[in-house]
Amino acid sequence: MKFLITGGAGFIGSAVIRHLLEYTDHRVINVDKLTYAGNLESLNSCSNSNKYSFNKIDICNEEDVFEILNIEQPNVVMHLAAESHVDRSIDRPSDFIKTNILGTYNLLEATKKLTSKGIDVLFHHISTDEVFGDLDNSSTSFNEETPYDPSSPYSASKACSDHLVRSWGRTFDLPFVITNCSNNYGPYQFPEKLIPITILKALNKEEIPIYGDGLQIRDWLYVEDHAKALIEVATAGESGQTYNIGAENQKTNLEVVENICSILDELHPYDSEDCSSYKELIRFVKDRPGHDRRYAINPSKINKQLKWKAQETFQSGLIKTVKWYIENDTWIKNILNGNYVLDRQGL
Repeated sequence: MKFLITGGAGFIGSAVIRHLLEYTDHRVINVDKLTYAGNLESLNSCSNSNKYSFNKIDICNEEDVFEILNIEQPNVVMHLAAESHVDRSIDRPSDFIKTNILGTYNLLEATKKLTSKGIDVLFHHISTDEVFGDLDNSSTSFNEETPYDPSSPYSASKACSDHLVRSWGRTFDLPFVITNCSNNYGPYQFPEKLIPITILKALNKEEIPIYGDGLQIRDWLYVEDHAKALIEVATAGESGQTYNIGAENQKTNLEVVENICSILDELHPYDSEDCSSYKELIRFVKDRPGHDRRYAINPSKINKQLKWKAQETFQSGLIKTVKWYIENDTWIKNILNGNYVLDRQGL
């Protein structure tokens, strides 16, 4: 099979590509604009593969999108390219409307054109649990039937793109699957999200910010487990279906940060007489607008129907992640070699 993956130089996309090239015989076409969060160094292990090619394309450019799909005629369009940081969506919502909505529309139209020629192609749209809004602290979790109730410009733009995909399926008979995942973490994540920014702040001996009281709950999924799930859905999922992907690892933000500090205390002890633990760097800061309180994914459908289950526990995945950031200083320096400043908590 041939996969065309948008956003393949990003955090999740690069994990999918690395897995496809290392463990399968599928071919991969990587389409990425290479924004601040896209980094081809995350794909150094793939660059010489004869099953892999890269095309620098902005999915908001209709002509380029139609051209690459027409040339490559993939079996699967796996759509990962998106603006995904809530804080940025509050500052610059127009970027999210353009990329997440217009970009998805362009890809849907280009895929529809292929199907009109009799070419079998599946549109796999990768979304987020944030489209469902937030939960109270009861035992409920998001499932595939949970109504949408987005809270931020980011989640609203992703909800819109989900609806576009479903409508193209119903109106134009476009084969599609949608996956909604919980919070991802792992190696190669751009340091604007909670886990990598905490690790780097700690290693730099800077204050570690936590929004509000730090008791917001997120459901964590190791990125390599997510990559395996996405490939399973693309190759074995039922067209027209939605699958929620999660590992049932609900943790408060404060728990996550304190856990990272404890791992660093063991692996990379704080070498100062003034501080005995990285936890002493934690600072509570003003909460962000519209901050959702709790997310939780019910993955029973994908567990039962596709026999997928996350392999990493939260602790095993977090230890691997912390070790990776300690050992990959060059990657970190290169990706931060612009004007980006680690001044957000990033959830």
